[in-house]
Amino acid sequence: MASLQDQLLKAGLTTKQKARQANSDKRKRNKQKRSGAQVDVSLQEKVKQDLELARQEKSQKDQELNAQRQQALADKEQKHRIAQILEHHTLKGIDGDVKFNFTQDTKVKSLFIDEKTHTALTKGVLALCALDQSLFVVTSQTADKIATLDATCVLVNYETNQQDQAVDEDDPYAEYQIPDDLMW
Repeated sequence: MASLQDQLLKAGLTTKQKARQANSDKRKRNKQKRSGAQVDVSLQEKVKQDLELARQEKSQKDQELNAQRQQALADKEQKHRIAQILEHHTLKGIDGDVKFNFTQDTKVKSLFIDEKTHTALTKGVLALCALDQSLFVVTSQTADKIATLDATCVLVNYETNQQDQAVDEDDPYAEYQIPDDLMW
């Protein structure tokens, strides 16, 4: 009875060279198994491993890109929410002749407002917020709410400290009150 290899040779489905190569590969694998050495991974197995590694890398890159897109979408939604709050709660009709100085991005800027708004800003009743180069005067409660979302939007929000009103016993200038709107 002829072996499968002989039958394939007679049918012309393989060549003698391929048959010899297959026999030598088989002998090498058997020898390595007997000696305890690790069997060489065949070409097909290497290709499968490379494909699986490429799939994993692609999957990881896709997850990172998806996370970046979700973060950008969340930032955009948060900015839109802040803009809605500011537009809804901003005070109108506060233009005036009193100059109010504040800092924005390490630059000192000015805003001309009326006397009543200036006093409220310096006492901490009102606050000044900015979004996309626009300024908004809002209540301090609204500014606190915005600060929980994005603290960089709030430019001026003075807190009303009750301890400022407490008088030190040894202070010789205790009876002299310094006005909050003192301009130098």
